[in-house]
Amino acid sequence: MSTGELLNVDPIELKFPFELKKQTSCSIQLSNKTDDYVAFKVKTTNPKRYCVRPNTGIVLPKSTCEVIVTMQAQKEAPADMQCKDKFLLQCVKAPDGATPKDVTAEMFNREAGNVVEECKLRVVYVFSTQDTPAHDGSELGSSMRGSVPENGLANAAEFVMAARTFTDEVQDKSPEAKALMTKLTEEKNKAIQQNNKLRQELVSGTDRDHTIRTVEARNQQKWRRSVIHACRIVRLGRINYGIYHEEIVNRD
Repeated sequence: MSTGELLNVDPIELKFPFELKKQTSCSIQLSNKTDDYVAFKVKTTNPKRYCVRPNTGIVLPKSTCEVIVTMQAQKEAPADMQCKDKFLLQCVKAPDGATPKDVTAEMFNREAGNVVEECKLRVVYVFSTQDTPAHDGSELGSSMRGSVPENGLANAAEFVMAARTFTDEVQDKSPEAKALMTKLTEEKNKAIQQNNKLRQELVSGTDRDHTIRTVEARNQQKWRRSVIHACRIVRLGRINYGIYHEEIVNRD
């Protein structure tokens, strides 16, 4: 809150819930501390982006007036997540009985001898979860579990494919992620070929089944470690996939 001799202005930071392609608004409360009529005017450094209603007006003695500032829909978020736009609120004593129609630009002219009180306001973006490329943990966990059988992953190949499916679902565009997943897929295919070859070569029933289970268990453990490692270093937006992959491994 800014306290002047004429008006109290609240807030002095205009916080806009930032959502792409959506118009948002915030309000400013102007409280007249005096027994006089007070005229006000609101200016901005970026008039094309904001709509101020009313941008001029009269605040009656010992009363409050609300000003609504609306930010037009934005196509993209600022690169540095900061907004440099500013507002300037000017106020001056007005004649008794004055109405908004009586407010003129000349009233705020200091050169004409008018005592003008000013308050600077800055803009702050409050980012919504709907605009971030990430989802919250519950949504991610649900999405991941939807890609994995309830009774656990049958083998290492399924685990790698589930991780790759989840990556595709969130539309990862990272070259690093693509390279890692490609490498894992190639190694997965080699493991499958190795398993098939062993199945053909081993002929004894009990020993064959035992050997196959042993090889598959080793491959499964190897691929889980590889996928978890890959997911730890690949970040999509602000999400670390490793958290959710480890959650699945621990459940098996």
